Order: sequence, then structure tokens, then C-alpha cells
Amino acid sequence: MAIGIRNDRQETGRRGEEIYERDIKPALDDSKHGHYVSIDVNTGCWTIAETRRASIDELYERWPDARDVWMLRVGHRTLINLGGRPLRDSE
Repeated sequence: MAIGIRNDRQETGRRGEEIYERDIKPALDDSKHGHYVSIDVNTGCWTIAETRRASIDELYERWPDARDVWMLRVGHRTLINLGGRPLRDSE
């Protein structure tokens, strides 16, 4: 297994969002709303599944050398909300 250079979190996030907006989002239909997408930002390889665990497991099964992985939920601004209230548009 090759060990690659890891990106910092901001760079991984930026690249993940770029790949999602450019390559993945246009190919999705409404049936994928709420599904989880895992993206290897170094290769652009990605998977989509109904659960976080299934999405990441499939990514590592297909591409075991994936290192800088960005995950998001289709149709949502955040993957998970850690606070006690939802995000508002003014924040």
C-alpha cells in the first residue's frame, strides 16, 4: 500500500467540493437526495451510498490507497450538525 502526501483539511475540503460541483452533482438525480458521497480528492474517484459507512467502505474497497477523502451528503449544507440548532442563512 502506497502512502501519499496528505493535504490539510482546508485543501481537502476545497478540492472535494470542487470535484463534487464539477463532476458528481450534475450526474445525480432526485433519488440520490440524502445519500452520502465519498471522494478521493487526489484521484477524483468517488462512491455514493445510502449510509456514511457504506459510502466510505465502498471507496476503500475499490481504491484501498485513498488518503485524502472528502465526504458530503447530497442536498445538505453539512454532513452532520454538531450543534443544538440547525444552521441559519444569516450565519
